[in-house]
Amino acid sequence: MINIFVYGLDQFVVGDLSERLTPILAKAFEADEDEINFIAPNDFVFHNGVEQTSWRVIVEVRLPAEFDIVEHEVKEVLLHYISQVSVHVEVTFIYYERRNHYVKINKDYPLYLEEKEGHLNEEEYEEEYDETDEEGPSEGEGEDEIYTEDIFKGRL
Repeated sequence: MINIFVYGLDQFVVGDLSERLTPILAKAFEADEDEINFIAPNDFVFHNGVEQTSWRVIVEVRLPAEFDIVEHEVKEVLLHYISQVSVHVEVTFIYYERRNHYVKINKDYPLYLEEKEGHLNEEEYEEEYDETDEEGPSEGEGEDEIYTEDIFKGRL
């Protein structure tokens, strides 16, 4: 498994980079695309108390030691693409032995969600909740509804 941690960059930008770079990196690694993951922690980069997000991006590539022979090529790809969405980029490779890496895959489920899985499409949404239905959930009652009433009313 090749895990690419991107610190200090918006999560949606990392998602876009993942979509664009996974095929390119798979070719460089001569590996299956399923072996490559991008991780975008919900974080900020700070220096001397000043937030540096999108200004200085820190990338850690954690991967099996046998991939060290393509480090230069992979570094070039990452620096090229990530520097298009940030000012400064640093990349560090952290190698591990496969014998020290463990994975448990649940065979009852696909390895990864596809874009269409796990999300209601527009037609399914309309079937689930018809806006013309007078007896639909009122504000604050549905699972995805935000309660906007005064929650402290009568308690103070």
